[in-house]
Parts: sequence; C-alpha cells; structure tokens
Amino acid sequence: MADFETDYLIVGAGAVGLAFADTLIDEDPDCHITFVDKHAKPGGHWNDAYSFVTLHQPSAFYGVPSTEFPSEQVDMHGPNKGLRALASGAEVLAYFERVMNMRLLPTGRVEYYRLSEFKGRNQAGEAKIVSILGGEETTITVRRKLVDATFYQTSVPATHKRAFSEGEGVTTVPPGELPQLWKAPEALPDHYVILGAGKTAMDTAVWLIQAGVDPATISWVRPRESWLWNRIYNQPGEDFIETVVDMQIAIMEAANKSNDGAEMMRILGEKDYYLRIDPDVEPEMFHFATVSQGEVDIMRQIKHVIRNGRVQAIESGKLVFADSEVEVPENSLFIDCTATAVPFGRTKQLKPIFDGETITLQPLHVPLVVFSASICALIEAHYEGDDAKNALATPGPLTDTPATFPYAQFISMMNRGAWSQDARISDWISSSRLDLAGPTIAKLVAENSPKLEAIGAFQQAVMGNMPALAQLGMKAKAIHEAA
Repeated sequence: MADFETDYLIVGAGAVGLAFADTLIDEDPDCHITFVDKHAKPGGHWNDAYSFVTLHQPSAFYGVPSTEFPSEQVDMHGPNKGLRALASGAEVLAYFERVMNMRLLPTGRVEYYRLSEFKGRNQAGEAKIVSILGGEETTITVRRKLVDATFYQTSVPATHKRAFSEGEGVTTVPPGELPQLWKAPEALPDHYVILGAGKTAMDTAVWLIQAGVDPATISWVRPRESWLWNRIYNQPGEDFIETVVDMQIAIMEAANKSNDGAEMMRILGEKDYYLRIDPDVEPEMFHFATVSQGEVDIMRQIKHVIRNGRVQAIESGKLVFADSEVEVPENSLFIDCTATAVPFGRTKQLKPIFDGETITLQPLHVPLVVFSASICALIEAHYEGDDAKNALATPGPLTDTPATFPYAQFISMMNRGAWSQDARISDWISSSRLDLAGPTIAKLVAENSPKLEAIGAFQQAVMGNMPALAQLGMKAKAIHEAA
C-alpha cells in the first residue's frame, strides 16, 4: 500500500517544473502536486551554476507566472545598459525558493521531496522515491499524471564529466572557482585559457576582463563560432515593442529570401538582429545564447583565439587537439567551460507531450522553456484527451546549428498560430508575464495605440512569408534528424 497519494508527481523542481506547477495550481484548484528533486533547494541546475552567472534574457519574463522578480527595471550601467535587468544566479535561486516556500507550499496542495530521486514505478504501479542522504523509500499513488520536467538534462561545468585528459602540473577549474582567486594573490596565474565556445565561456570572458585581467593574457579555445541573439530585440514592455516586432518581421522576410538556415541567419546578421564575436568568421553554431552589443565589444578584446577543434588533452604549457598542438604559457590556468547545457542528441528524441499517464515537458515556443511549461499546464487543466492537447502543443527542438534553426522557428510559429485561434489560451497569454509581447499588445489594444501599426505589419509578414518558412523548416527538420 502506498504511503500517500497525489494527482501530479513532478520530477524536477527546476524552472520548468515550477512554472508548470505555478500555473496548474491556479487553473485546477482541486489538484494536489508533489515534487521530487535531487537538489537541496528548488531551482534545478541554478544550484550548481557558477557564482557570476546571470540570466541572459530579461528577468521580466522568466520564472513563473504568479511572481515577479524584485528587480525588473532597466539597467543604468554596464554592458546591459539601457536594457531590462538580468537577475544574477543568487537572485534566481532566492526567487525560486520564494516561489516554493511562499507561493506553492502554503496552499496545502503541494508536497516537496528534496534531496530525493525518482526510481520509477513498482509492480503495483506506484511511484517510488528514495532519499539520497538517508535511503528512505516512499511510495506514492499518482492519481493523474507523472510530469517529467527533466527531459533536457541540463549540464553545468561544476557537475559535468570532462572529455579531455590532464597532465601532471596542469590546473583546470570550473568558472565558479574564479571569484576565489583573490584568496591566494601570491599564486595567481600568468595566463588564462578559456575552454569552450558557449554562453558559459562568453560569461567567463566578460567576467575576467571586467575583473581587471589584461585581455592579452587570455587565450580562448573556440571550436565553433556562434550566432548570438541581440538582446535589444528580446525586451518586454511598451518601450521596446516596435523593436521586438521589427525583428520578428525580419525573420519572416529572411525566410522568404533564403535557401537554407545558414543564409537566413546571415541575412539577419547583416542588420545585427543576430551578432557574432568575430565578424570575419562564419558561425557554425546557434544555441539561442542572448547577449548585448556591449558584451560582444568586451569579448572582442581577446585576440588570441584558438580554432583547432575540441581539446583532447592538456599538458604543461600545451593544448593537444586531434591533429595539432598549441603552446600556451607554463603558468596557465585552464577554465573548463565545455559542459553542454543541453545534450542535443536528446532533442532528436522529441515525444508527444501528453502521452497517457505521462507529461513530458518540452519547448513549445523555442527557446522559452518556462513559458512553454506554463502553457502545457494550462492545456492539461482545460482540455480533454491527448489528441486535443497535443494538437495545441507540438514540441520544438533546441537546435544546434544555423542550418537547423528554421525548424525550431517554424514549430514555434505553428504553435503560436494555433493558440491565437483558441480564446482560452490567447486570453491567458495576453495577461501572462512570461510572454514577451502578450501583455504589452493587450495594453496597446485597450488604448488603441498607434504602435499597433507594428503588430499589423507583423501579421502581414506572417501571411506573406509563412509558406517559405514552412518549406525552410521542413528542410531544416530533415537536417536536424539526420545529424
């Protein structure tokens, strides 16, 4: 006999699981929810992130629908000056702890098993969870659904397994250890080597230079260059709505002018909708990283960029690649930023979100994962049958390259089109803080604002260019699935 019962068992108390629960607790006032999570506090991978990490999208549309971040103002200094604030990692963790302890648990309809692991179901169909520290096993009867909020298995430098070997005398650290260097000023390195080309590596490069490190003493191993979403086109609120819509129109028009995703991204890059660190190198990667022009200007100060592929081994004074070696100063500190935030092989295993007794949370509007999770909860609460639910929730992939980007863009547009025809969902979006433009558009409509002309222009762009995006998206889908 099970120890207790719940309606929804959510595996993972990170951003995705919390956004789902926050919506469901309001939309289905009779449901009971239980979380099981390996971490000591809510927030998922944010518990393991490096100390100087921040959101790379504005705090104003991250988190859960019910709760704003304490600081959602416009930054007045730094590389993000003039744009909406980005919460620090510490602020994000405090936010999610507040959501759990002051919003969800006080309802009396939420249980939270921290430092615990989901171990599947027993022969009676009951869910099993085990305390990681104490080993105690608890069985739960799940009356409705098991919710998998861990599909993408986010990895961070502090927890991933390195794919390169290290020789004697080599010092390699995750970026989270950099703020501790002040404790041993007599042992500071002569040189810094950043390993990796993703957002973590970019954050590390900016942090080092802002901390006073001479860019001439930094080497940066970038196996691939990346296109980067220009943050100025990713801003909520009335002051930015025309800029945001301008980019969306540009995306639709670029699809109509392009033969493939790389050309589409190139067209958008020519007008700085997307940025790149090195203007002379064609990017081969796109992971939806979002930066400001100010951050790019800082990163461009690092001139010693190594493009020999991925590091195979590190030896004293030397980086070893598959078919080459590169010398670096002997007293170098190697900073491991090679963790892949999302194992992109997983994105080829997309599955129906609603499948019998299981809900697998995946992006519906790529890459807005918390917004997507909330929409999934809304659909779960108000629609009957998997077929009807899945018709409103086609999962989209977090794609790896410019070549596959149109696939994600097409799926997002298809979902948004379906939601716009559904009164319940469109009404919810118009008041949700998690949607980039929904509340702003609703406000402009109520005021009959002249800024609505931009929305009309976007609608015209969609009608005129959607067939081209669909064709490009299907071509990109084939590339994504074959890679």
